[in-house]
Amino acid sequence: MRSLNSAILIVLAAALIDVIGFGIVMPVLPKLITELGHLDLADATRVSGWMLAVFAITQFFAGPVMGNLGDRYGRRPVLIGCMAAFAIDYTVMALSPTLGWLFLGRAIAGITGATFGPIGAVIADVTPPEKRAKNFGLMTAIFGLGFIIGPAVGGLVAAFGPRAPFWCAAGLAAANAVIMTVFLPETLALENRRPFRLRDSHVIGAFKPLFAAGNATPLLVAWFLWQLGGIVYPTTWAFWCKLRFGWDERAIGLSLAWVGLLQLIIQMLLTGRIVKRTGEWGAAVLGLTASAVTLLAYVFATQGWEVYAFFIVGAFGAVAWPALNGILSGMVDATRQGALQGGIGSMNSVAQVLGPIIAAQALAIGATSGFDGGAFLVAGGLIGVAALIVGFGLPHIKAAHGRQSEAQPQAH
Repeated sequence: MRSLNSAILIVLAAALIDVIGFGIVMPVLPKLITELGHLDLADATRVSGWMLAVFAITQFFAGPVMGNLGDRYGRRPVLIGCMAAFAIDYTVMALSPTLGWLFLGRAIAGITGATFGPIGAVIADVTPPEKRAKNFGLMTAIFGLGFIIGPAVGGLVAAFGPRAPFWCAAGLAAANAVIMTVFLPETLALENRRPFRLRDSHVIGAFKPLFAAGNATPLLVAWFLWQLGGIVYPTTWAFWCKLRFGWDERAIGLSLAWVGLLQLIIQMLLTGRIVKRTGEWGAAVLGLTASAVTLLAYVFATQGWEVYAFFIVGAFGAVAWPALNGILSGMVDATRQGALQGGIGSMNSVAQVLGPIIAAQALAIGATSGFDGGAFLVAGGLIGVAALIVGFGLPHIKAAHGRQSEAQPQAH
């Protein structure tokens, strides 16, 4: 039991290092893309959107494969391999002489970037269903902490050039692989492993147990719309801050660190209390609504300090991920947690293909016409619809979930 509990700590530490590595490079992407492509900021925004789309397309196909490999061979070898490949990816990006090499680096990251699927599966392996939302909340808190440290460090390291943060990220990923090799125990019991079948290693195969469990479709649609809107942050934030407020890399890094700090506070101090008081369903509605309201508020921001104020509300969006993931993971048995998390990752990848294109084009078109808030207007609308789906569909979805929960003990 002690080794299984330590597994949560190790994978959370691994996730932290991963997010720090991702956050480090965010403040310098606008400068690096404009320099390598000889582009202005509006055109660089479009290129950034396509770059994220390449990452998402490759991850769409790789995510379910990684999840199913984890269900067959265990979580440990998959996670170690992913981290080693990330180190290679950031090294390639650090050395990129052209935009084409940056795109290649993103493709590599997409293929092996399903780390949060296996990490989520580890948490599901060792956590009873009634506590999963809380532990998934810790995973979201790690996102917050990583986005405090990563962008802040990236903004400072950028003083040594736009490639320096990529070298830092490569070193962190390599250290992550070593740490997991030495300390991470395997969490998937031999009796819970199942054969790997390539024909099941896709998003529809991953979600088969959910479709059999009851009316999970509204939850999946809401999740997709939420991810589609939420991708506006990594796609356009740095570019939007430059366009609207004229911020430099340091200011962008600090704003992202503020986002991470508030999310960390919410996850560490309030998520458990919110889920206990409102349940996973109520917490999901609260998180989605807070995200939508904040994104729409950005449309009207005229001063930089308003961004900091608005995200005090937006930080409550962090409770949506553990709440929705806890609900969905409770609908499948122990043999398919990896497939589920891989399927969720694959669905996220579809959002990450479409989302960056939509958000980047909305920002670029608006910037040329004098209205640069279009990306946040679209994103806020999408997440608002997700909140309505979960809120108004709650009784029917919850009834189906309840029937599945009663049936699960009999299956074991």
